[in-house]
Amino acid sequence: MRFVTMLLAGTIAAALPASATPAQTPAATPAAGAQDAALASFFDAVDKAQLARSPQGKAYRGIRDADYGKLDDPSDAARLRDYQADEAALADMKRRFDPARLSPESRLSYDLFVQQADRRRAAWAYRDNGYVFDQMNGVQSRLPAFLINIHRITNRADADAYVSRLRAIGPVMDSAIATAARRAQAGVQPPKWVYPYVISDARNVITGAPFGPGPDAPLSADLKTKVNALAIPAADKAAILKSGADAMIQVVKPAYDRLIAAMTAQEKTAGTDDGIWRFKDGAGYYAERLKNYTTTEMTPDQIHQVGLDNVARIHREIQGIMTQVGFKGSLQDFFQLMRTDKRFYAPNTPEGRALYLSETEKARAAVTAKLPQWFGVLPKAPLVVKAVEPFREKSAGKAFYQSPAPDGSRPGTYYANLYDMADMPLFEVEALFYHEGIPGHHLQRAIQTELTELPPFRRYGGFTAYTEGWGLYSEKLAKDMGLYTDPYRDFGRLQLELHRAIRLVVDSGLHHKRWTREKAIQYVKDNSADAPGGIVKAIERYIVYPGQATAYLVGRLKISELRDRAQAQLGSKYDVRAFHDVVLKSGPLPLDILERRVDAWIATTKAS
Repeated sequence: MRFVTMLLAGTIAAALPASATPAQTPAATPAAGAQDAALASFFDAVDKAQLARSPQGKAYRGIRDADYGKLDDPSDAARLRDYQADEAALADMKRRFDPARLSPESRLSYDLFVQQADRRRAAWAYRDNGYVFDQMNGVQSRLPAFLINIHRITNRADADAYVSRLRAIGPVMDSAIATAARRAQAGVQPPKWVYPYVISDARNVITGAPFGPGPDAPLSADLKTKVNALAIPAADKAAILKSGADAMIQVVKPAYDRLIAAMTAQEKTAGTDDGIWRFKDGAGYYAERLKNYTTTEMTPDQIHQVGLDNVARIHREIQGIMTQVGFKGSLQDFFQLMRTDKRFYAPNTPEGRALYLSETEKARAAVTAKLPQWFGVLPKAPLVVKAVEPFREKSAGKAFYQSPAPDGSRPGTYYANLYDMADMPLFEVEALFYHEGIPGHHLQRAIQTELTELPPFRRYGGFTAYTEGWGLYSEKLAKDMGLYTDPYRDFGRLQLELHRAIRLVVDSGLHHKRWTREKAIQYVKDNSADAPGGIVKAIERYIVYPGQATAYLVGRLKISELRDRAQAQLGSKYDVRAFHDVVLKSGPLPLDILERRVDAWIATTKAS
């Protein structure tokens, strides 16, 4: 759920700064037949302008040019510049193009561009309400993860660019520290418990060689591995590594020391209230976050009630599993069994971690064999499974996905957090992979990236309710595909769905009903089999990411509703592969637009 996932924020191009405007064009309107091509050229120009302002965005796309050694400008001035450029691009599009003269697909792109601009404008009013540093966000972990996972080194120039980016960490860190200080002065500060996570992650980055004794620090180990793989003279390798070590000692360590000092001081002034209700117009901010993430008009109270209703539904389904396995006792007794029975957990050892990854690969093999029966279009990009890197595993989420590079230079990656195996029960291994990997995020996002006929902002952008809704839908889809043959693994599926239903209750509880962190934790303990460590980490995520976690179930319910509608109305004409193609081949959409497209497909199929 971090920067590397790129598609969760729902902006024009997630993980990029807001777009810059293309060069102004003549006011003449293209002929009707040329409007579609002209609009496509316009979107390409917007994309190029965006990328020109985001060296890191280029790297995610696999682009290596003169900016490969630079980092993004995180300053408030850059944010304002980019916001203004976005607004100018929108005005230019409206001036040049008549929606009535566009094809249906181009009209959809036009409407999405307008809608995303509306969402961006609504968010701009609350632009200073976000936390600069917390356990899930911030350059303290984002930049090392970017260098390790995204910055490729295939020649001497790439290696020099890596060192250049190490040296750029200092100014970027100082800008972020200054922004965090300004927001703290205005009362926007994370709760006190956040600071130890940030400080710990920062210390992890600068622990070990060349900063001090011990094994290589994460960045040093990464640079050595990549440089030593190059086919260049040994003297050149030594020179690069010396330059990199100098940059780490001279720039990276002092920057992280300054961050640790700033966070240590700021921790003393932090409060203990958790929800964003405490901010100026916190209610307006939370309403904006919910609308942004869910793409609906649902109020906090409606979100809360949907959560309660679905918690009750899933509890009933779990009771069916209890009957199936012959369990005698209450629902809470069953939860306690699933939390504590050692047969459901791998040991917290290298062997246990290897077992978890092996079980994940078994899930991959089982679902991959069935894909052609359920999908017309399949992704070309490969998928790799990796454990979260040690330097950030203590604070990172339990699992997440990183999209492939469009040029094929980087596969899609499913990250499993194996820091504490007590938080990663084996009964969830299948559902978690189906969500993050196949047929979930990897299938959807790789297909999206490969839709070359779409404008860039649709190929690389996203809507959380669609993207995460698809991931959660995929967990249930796997059951429809005949997987989860072990009832305890099927419980794992229900447990993860319950986890997402509970999110609606606790997220709205924290940020709207003024629940404490402890009350939210207790609600999860009482209503699920979540591991204690996982409960705390999840609640802490919702606190710093208001509204985001509600989008999963909201999106899943809508996709399932549309599939049921199609099947009921089409009868013998219904083809699940065609339904999935309709959902996937337009790229991410707001839920209302997705519904209209599925309804149009139903009508067309009926008439055929």
